[in-house]
Amino acid sequence: MAVQGEEAQRYITVEELRKHNAASDLWISIQGKVYDVTSWVEDHPGGDLPLLSLAGQDATDAFVAYHPAYAWAHLGRFFVGHLADYRVSAASRDYRRLVAEFSKSGLFDQKGLVAPLTICSMLALLVAAGSGVLLSECALVHALCGGMMGFLWIQSGWMGHDSGHYRIVGHPRLNRLAQIVAGNCLTGISIAWWKRNHNAHHIACNSLDFDPDLQHMPFFAVSSKLFASMKSYFYERKMSFDAVARFLVSYQHWTFYPVMCFARINLFAQSILLLLSAKKVPNRWQEILGVAVFWIWYPLLVSCLPNWGERVVFVVASFAVTGIQHVQFCLNHFSSSVYVGPPQGNDWFEKQTMGTLDISCSPWMDWFHGGLQFQVAHHLFPRLPRCHLRKVSPFVRELCKKHKLPYNIASFWEANAMTIRTLRAAALRARDFANPVPKNLVWEAVNTHG
Repeated sequence: MAVQGEEAQRYITVEELRKHNAASDLWISIQGKVYDVTSWVEDHPGGDLPLLSLAGQDATDAFVAYHPAYAWAHLGRFFVGHLADYRVSAASRDYRRLVAEFSKSGLFDQKGLVAPLTICSMLALLVAAGSGVLLSECALVHALCGGMMGFLWIQSGWMGHDSGHYRIVGHPRLNRLAQIVAGNCLTGISIAWWKRNHNAHHIACNSLDFDPDLQHMPFFAVSSKLFASMKSYFYERKMSFDAVARFLVSYQHWTFYPVMCFARINLFAQSILLLLSAKKVPNRWQEILGVAVFWIWYPLLVSCLPNWGERVVFVVASFAVTGIQHVQFCLNHFSSSVYVGPPQGNDWFEKQTMGTLDISCSPWMDWFHGGLQFQVAHHLFPRLPRCHLRKVSPFVRELCKKHKLPYNIASFWEANAMTIRTLRAAALRARDFANPVPKNLVWEAVNTHG
């Protein structure tokens, strides 16, 4: 129920707002009004992590980015007062104006033909791969079918990604069905795990201790700051930089692509760990059933191959091809600016632009990148269907130019080179950390003999 009368005139200072930053006492500010959302944390459709990450501060830009217009009507019941000395940066003001313009023009509601075309391509790949396994006796055909299975998982990944950000079909139940089929049933990855992980990533883009997409110890470290064995607020554990991590990180620029070929194993594991954990998982049994379907049909299909050699080749081919998508996920962020600590509402827009990298490509290659090629626009307008990202990208570029913010863009091959350079730089620092090199002979003599 909305607060009225004298209480509605209560003014809350920024210092007081900051004190309410825990799950048991959580306030946020939106558009100059303060809301006590403590009772909403457990029921928030986007999960608890976005609210916890922005607790005790202004969350207007993030709220505008992730919520349609009708969500504003639900805020009244949480209202506690007005934020004193509320100010909006010029960049945020222009950003919010751009969101409003896109909304008025109907871009958020125009889904285009991406979803039906993706469904048709997925069905064609599934039928082709299954038919090749069951009807052909050629080992080469079986290997190619494994590759097609990998491309099926890539397209399923794009569809799961889209359906987690906005309704790819009109009815919410059909959208939920699309999520479960595309994610859980066809790829074995829980859409609940993906949404929890991905929402945390979007809110805390490129925060070393809050963004799970940068937390890959002991295999990878994109910054030497991770050598401090900092705590992951997503995984709720310490990311130890021990002897094993030091060794693996020291060669990460060599192991990056081989590990990406089998990165899907980690997604399988993370999905199962979440579904079996005590954390709140909406529709847990739907999620478990969907994952179980995958672990029935995929091993069964593999078992139809004539011998273990071909089975191994099929599985490796499917994993290696879908590894392309895992590389794509990394390209957008590994070489971009990073920071330590929770996201700050007063520079949320700036952090999104600084922590992302666009991939330049021709329109005919949009199917390959699945929208990730317009990563800056996607992070600023996550509810925008990907068929519009190319159209709005120039507006984002102009907005960044106006406010002297970086708009990072590179070709696919340049982005790969940038990622490897970032990993190599951290790898060399890891080796130095393990075996410090004297600065020079004079320095060594002074410190050895006094």
